[in-house]
Amino acid sequence: MHMVMPTALLTLALAVPLFATAKDAAVLTALLDEFLAGASRNDAVVHDRFWADDLIYTGSSGRRIGKADLMKDVRSAPPPVAGEPQAVYTAEDVRIQQYGDAALVAFRLVATTTTADSASVAHYLNSGMFIKRKGRWQAVGWQATKSP
Repeated sequence: MHMVMPTALLTLALAVPLFATAKDAAVLTALLDEFLAGASRNDAVVHDRFWADDLIYTGSSGRRIGKADLMKDVRSAPPPVAGEPQAVYTAEDVRIQQYGDAALVAFRLVATTTTADSASVAHYLNSGMFIKRKGRWQAVGWQATKSP
């Protein structure tokens, strides 16, 4: 019994750093909110700032692309037409775990599309891996899964 308690305390002490606190949580949350607002407008400048050049992006359809392909898709999308349905993206249940200059951001993406007489809502579970380089956070990995 005398060995169990010190061993349990040592195990707990070694495990604590694995559950890192997110000291940059406010910065990462603001970055996510800014990105989702820009993505709602299909803003290429916002996309370019958000995604790292070495991005690996897996969309909800299973398509895996890098930043160059993603930016090509963003830039080739037609501009929104007045009166046409357009999605607005927001985040719920944001969870951030930070490990030094790396952070995992997981959240429920809410895509709300409004027409003249109705609104439809789709939910996705998204996870993004962010790296802080030269004082700036950018997403290097992304996974989107459509919620059932």
